[in-house]
Amino acid sequence: MKTLRDAKIGETVTVVKLHGEGAVKRRIMDMGITKRTPVYVRKVAPLGDPVEVTVRGYELSIRKADAEMIEIE
Repeated sequence: MKTLRDAKIGETVTVVKLHGEGAVKRRIMDMGITKRTPVYVRKVAPLGDPVEVTVRGYELSIRKADAEMIEIE
């Protein structure tokens, strides 16, 4: 299983599935990250936290723990 945390800078990936439960999953979905959504990885901080992505035309920073819950292809 490949997660958003494993994606390389400059890569555009597609969300396959969201893991996690309840409020955490709801928060990720509220940010616009849903199934079959393309996500472009813009930057990764030096220590890997956070990851800066572009989703649905806006920029978003995601914590490493949240990025691990987003399965991609």
